[in-house]
Amino acid sequence: MAEISIAERAGVGADGRPRPSEDYVVVLERAVLVLDGATSPSPELPSGGWYAGLLVRQLADELRARPREDLGVALADAISSVAREHRLVPGRSPSSTVSMLRWDESEVEALVLADSPVVGFGRFGTDAVSDDRLLSLRDDGLLQTGADVRRRRNAEGGFWVAEAEPAAAYKAVRRVWPRADVDAVLIATDGVSIGVDEYRLFDWPEVLRRARNAGPDAVLDAVREAEVQDAGCVRWPRAKRHDDQVLVLAEFE
Repeated sequence: MAEISIAERAGVGADGRPRPSEDYVVVLERAVLVLDGATSPSPELPSGGWYAGLLVRQLADELRARPREDLGVALADAISSVAREHRLVPGRSPSSTVSMLRWDESEVEALVLADSPVVGFGRFGTDAVSDDRLLSLRDDGLLQTGADVRRRRNAEGGFWVAEAEPAAAYKAVRRVWPRADVDAVLIATDGVSIGVDEYRLFDWPEVLRRARNAGPDAVLDAVREAEVQDAGCVRWPRAKRHDDQVLVLAEFE
């Protein structure tokens, strides 16, 4: 069994105004799905939140129907189904990150597509399953415009994300841990992981300690407080003052 705790909070849009969260969490019997709808690079596209909501429901249906299906296959099938039903075209559609955690009596599996990490803790220490391709392109200044994003999205030498191309599912970062070796797992969207990766407020073991001692909301509070103190986005340049946030803590017996 795993005990699941969740904290989630809406951010603001690029215009600084409140709007509904585009992050989604679904807890299944032996799996957790976390999706973060990406800001669409073109204003004529539907929102990433719209797409993430469709995809997480389809992905949950896939895993309920076939709970032992390979995670990459399940994700590819879900992407294909949503694209077919809504006539989405690769390269001209909204997109979403995908993070998946699944467990049984022998294994704990993680899948990460784009920038929402899954972090395992146990006899192996701390193991952050992260997809750094998007961050590397941003740091290198290669994603300056919407055209840059479209050109490099789901392309070799670029980054991979759930959109309308099922093959992207097979580019995800994967990990499998022996079930007996795992104590806990965190799943975070980038509105939380930014506190580790960019703000340097804490490392992942400290995130786990805070989440265990004060609840996952305490971690969200710390990130938001840092952002409030940098309301002008000067110390940490970012597109939004506050991004949507999800943090999941899965505690294993």
